[in-house]
Amino acid sequence: MDAKLLDKLSKRKKEGTFRSLTLVDSTIDFFSNDYLGFARDNVIEKFEGYLSGATGSRLLSGNSSEADNCERFLANHFNVESSLVFNSGYSANLSLLSTIPQRGDTILYDELVHASIRDGIRLSFANSVSFKHNDLTDLNTKLNALDGVIYVVVESLYSMNGDVSPLKEIVEICTDNAAFLIVDEAHSVGVFGKKGVGLIQELNLESLVFARVITFGKAYGFHGAAIVGSKDLVEFLVNFARPFIYTTALPPQDYKTINYLLNSSLIATKQESLLKTITYFRKELTDVSRYPSDLRSPIQIIETNTIKSTIELAERLKKNGIFTKPIFSPTVTQGKECIRVCLHSFNTKVEIDFLKELIN
Repeated sequence: MDAKLLDKLSKRKKEGTFRSLTLVDSTIDFFSNDYLGFARDNVIEKFEGYLSGATGSRLLSGNSSEADNCERFLANHFNVESSLVFNSGYSANLSLLSTIPQRGDTILYDELVHASIRDGIRLSFANSVSFKHNDLTDLNTKLNALDGVIYVVVESLYSMNGDVSPLKEIVEICTDNAAFLIVDEAHSVGVFGKKGVGLIQELNLESLVFARVITFGKAYGFHGAAIVGSKDLVEFLVNFARPFIYTTALPPQDYKTINYLLNSSLIATKQESLLKTITYFRKELTDVSRYPSDLRSPIQIIETNTIKSTIELAERLKKNGIFTKPIFSPTVTQGKECIRVCLHSFNTKVEIDFLKELIN
């Protein structure tokens, strides 16, 4: 390998931020995205009669009645004209941001958006500008300084700090400035709204949003994603989104599973259990946790502020059977290193008490 690449790897090892793949045995789960606990329900067994792959992309041999039925269901579920399923949230964001904004357009994005959004922006021919995280004044100022077609990109629930966007105000600003709003709801669907429809629909804003990205790999404990919006939006993506056009489709049973999960009668019960878990966590870990703005956020942050203390705490928790996610720069600003705790409907008071004991 080129020496520059080896030097970058060596630097990470010296800093203690080197990433590697590990197998996680039976432990207390404070790190997965399976907020509602569906991954533990063995849902896939319900459709084990489907064992074949898709055999090709959706535009070739990979389309199916299961895919068509799923997308019709998703459009109805999220109260839009149309939807398009992707193999992952990363692929959905890459497709949307690299395809829709055209040369001469501008993408104005929150500085804390997910890496998949940033990579989509990098592949786009459009101009791009960031605004300060959840800062309405900065958003409005920068939006007013721009000309032409503008796409504003935010997340409804930010995955690395659990913050919720001020969506009503952002929608109002975008409407006043004729900007197209794109909202990534990866971490909010399932958790928020009746039947888990997410924050946009909970706030009755869906008619004012250009596109939403919905994922099934977080609260629903599965995989895959969808872009929901107008029929014109979906038709444009089918024709021009390269990650969609040139990717083998999901297997037919996956579309059936998505339908089942989003229509599950267990969602309300699991949401209630999750909320109780979050409420207890916030009560017991007041001294060490930085709380997100929304009381229902399943993502909680334990501040450590240095790489050394973050590694030490993560290792102490791991040795005692608790897996969490240590977050380092550049994912967060240097000096803001932390432990990210993901809460689930199945976490118990005993597990939270044990976590508290190890932190203190």
